[in-house]
Amino acid sequence: MVKLAEFSVERWMDLYENDAQHNLAETCCASISLNDILQFSGASSSDVPPLIDLSRKQTYGAIRGSAGLRANIAKLYQGSSVALQGNEQQQQQQSASPAGITAEQVLVTTGAIHANFLALYTQVGPGDHVICHYPTYQQLYSVPESLGAEVSLWRSSAENGWALDLQELRGLIRPNTKVIILNNPQNPTGAVLHREFLRSVVEIAREHNLIVHCDEVYRPLFHSLPQGETSPPSILEFDYENLVSTGSMSKAFSLAGLRIGWIASRNQNIIEACASSRDYTLISVSQVDDEIATRALSTPCVENLLSRNMELARTNLDILETFLKEFSWAVQWVRPQAGTTAFVKFVDRQGRPVDEVVLCERLMETTGVMLVPGGRCFGESVDFKGYVRVGYVPEREVLERGLSAWRVFMREEYEQLPVV
Repeated sequence: MVKLAEFSVERWMDLYENDAQHNLAETCCASISLNDILQFSGASSSDVPPLIDLSRKQTYGAIRGSAGLRANIAKLYQGSSVALQGNEQQQQQQSASPAGITAEQVLVTTGAIHANFLALYTQVGPGDHVICHYPTYQQLYSVPESLGAEVSLWRSSAENGWALDLQELRGLIRPNTKVIILNNPQNPTGAVLHREFLRSVVEIAREHNLIVHCDEVYRPLFHSLPQGETSPPSILEFDYENLVSTGSMSKAFSLAGLRIGWIASRNQNIIEACASSRDYTLISVSQVDDEIATRALSTPCVENLLSRNMELARTNLDILETFLKEFSWAVQWVRPQAGTTAFVKFVDRQGRPVDEVVLCERLMETTGVMLVPGGRCFGESVDFKGYVRVGYVPEREVLERGLSAWRVFMREEYEQLPVV
């Protein structure tokens, strides 16, 4: 019998998010409405065609996703970070990468969580070995374990800026290694795997005929890179067939309610295997969701939406950093370079980590501010004592109200927390 470990972060969200007054645990960019999509489309309401065709019969949709949606998803892989790079830089990066993927190399799923599950289910089984970027979203290592594979965690640490070591990767590879799993940008740390590093991972995978599975659900929110540094490419921009990217409308595109995700790969065998397994879990996504997602990823809507989210992420991260500086004696962190989450360690005045579960529970009980405890939800508790994940890209007013309530807690109750 296949047995999945409890999905700790999703269980925590289920327990608390409906009652939170100030949800600073959310990982999506501030959500948008259907009216916002029309506004981002860049024309007056009289000039924009209806967002939903009310005359369309609501039969099952296209099994793999509509041609229009899959074509728009494929465009996201045409050079790095659609609409967020200068034209000249885009042209240089595109000319250095293989031709873009096609709609036939995209499979639409119910969110990235479905995409990750399908891609791993079809590639991993008993006797296989998997190497997984860590810390990361628990699904990426718990699913392979449930399928009978042995998983080695490729660990990063705050002391090294959450960077990974390529020599360590080489040492982790075994004769039965099947897949290297990456998360870029990374949840929960907001760390980034850059172009040359990704190139080296791909070359190592090529040497050993391995698949590289990259969860890119937070791409292209590379909002706080060092000055002069360019956004890293998708894993699919490298010239190697056995590369898989997963993504969704939820995080960077602010439309979690659509439940639209995807798997993309140049390896048609991988896409076909996922499509075959998908038949057991999904006939098609909703026609309405497909239609809305297609519009959201169309020009100029997608460019305007991403521009809004990049600016919101930069502004909100500065607000969070100002708050954390007020309590610098209690805080240790690496400022995120991308994504929507920060991984922050809280300590007492002697530098000992506080009990992060108690911190999150008491903060929720007394102020209604919701955070996620890192030790419980992102691996073994010993790895991340004192860490909490903060989602800092809701509407700015939501963040500011939450931090105001959290500030009172820090001043009046924080020093009563137990240490671990």
